[in-house]
Amino acid sequence: MDAKTYPVSRTDAEWRAMLTPEQYQVMRGHGTERPGSCALLHEKRAGTFTCAGCGQALFIAGQKFESGTGWPSFDTPVEGAVEATEDRSHGMIRTECHCSQCGSHLGHVFPDGPPPTGLRYCINGVAMEFEPDEG
Repeated sequence: MDAKTYPVSRTDAEWRAMLTPEQYQVMRGHGTERPGSCALLHEKRAGTFTCAGCGQALFIAGQKFESGTGWPSFDTPVEGAVEATEDRSHGMIRTECHCSQCGSHLGHVFPDGPPPTGLRYCINGVAMEFEPDEG
């Protein structure tokens, strides 16, 4: 994983014990879930999308939009919750995004989103959990 130390830190064995095999492959192995495979893609209730690895709030439901890509997409993360690094895997240059608290891989951010940010945070649904608003 990254050389950076994160506020939430676990051993590889602890990550494997707490995450499903698919979550581990995506979040710790920098993988990608199959497009259209996650129930959170269709989540439309008010609430907060949180990191499946540490519980940090990542995205507010109102920032989610339908991108047609097969992955949950957002135009803005919760301030300070998502960090970005350059990803040169698969023969291309992309911007990877990961949780600022535990370093787990979330997905990628692209410059083809809607106004006002023009960004599309394309996030693996298995890397998140959803907490609906009460009321």
